[in-house]
Amino acid sequence: MQTKQFITAASSLKSGWQLIWSPGLRRYVCLPLLINVLVFVGLGWLLFGTFNDWMSNLSVFERFSDVWLVGKLQSLIKFLAGAVLIVILLFSLTLLANLIGAPFNSLLAEKAEAKLTGVPSTQDGSVAFLIKSIPQSIASEIAKLFYLILWMIPILLLHLFPLTTVIAPLFLFLFGAWMFALEYIDYPMGNHGLGFGKVKKALKTKRSLAMGFGSVVALLSIIPVVNLIVMPWAVASATVLYVEHFKHD
Repeated sequence: MQTKQFITAASSLKSGWQLIWSPGLRRYVCLPLLINVLVFVGLGWLLFGTFNDWMSNLSVFERFSDVWLVGKLQSLIKFLAGAVLIVILLFSLTLLANLIGAPFNSLLAEKAEAKLTGVPSTQDGSVAFLIKSIPQSIASEIAKLFYLILWMIPILLLHLFPLTTVIAPLFLFLFGAWMFALEYIDYPMGNHGLGFGKVKKALKTKRSLAMGFGSVVALLSIIPVVNLIVMPWAVASATVLYVEHFKHD
């Protein structure tokens, strides 16, 4: 990887943060932000509720509570289940929030690009634009979902074998960073008629940029409270990256 490109991509998050709070753009951040918060709270309540119900069914351990080994085993199961639950929550949150908010994210990317380039947007931000963008946005999200499933299966299998268990988390993080880059840079590129396949091909030509951006977004996504605003922030930052490094290619 080219370190300079990696750092450049990561620095786009700073520009994206300033962009979403700039005059004329804040209103386009409200809906993606609201969707992210509602999905996070709703999905979190559902998953943690299911987790608590499942853990309460482990009453078989209670009769052996005086056995030290069994007590430690129960603690280990709770820890592992909690870790898996957090991972599922983060991935589910990203997929569901972006699926619901895709048209609004496309509009945010459109307005952010207009502000960055100084070229007035051809879209008026009306309901008509949102309706028009729904089919392409949903098709793109579904394509990303299948791509995610295709690669997650072998990566998760790495966790089952002793020789690959150590490196499996690294592969999981790197793939997660790649998926975050695909997810968000797809919005400004999609506004110019590029499908998921072409977006993926474009990012492969500048993989360091993509991985630098995706790695920072992945880290931000696991920070409580910060992860609530990651979606609109990442959309704006991806638009910065697109305008500066992809638009003229």
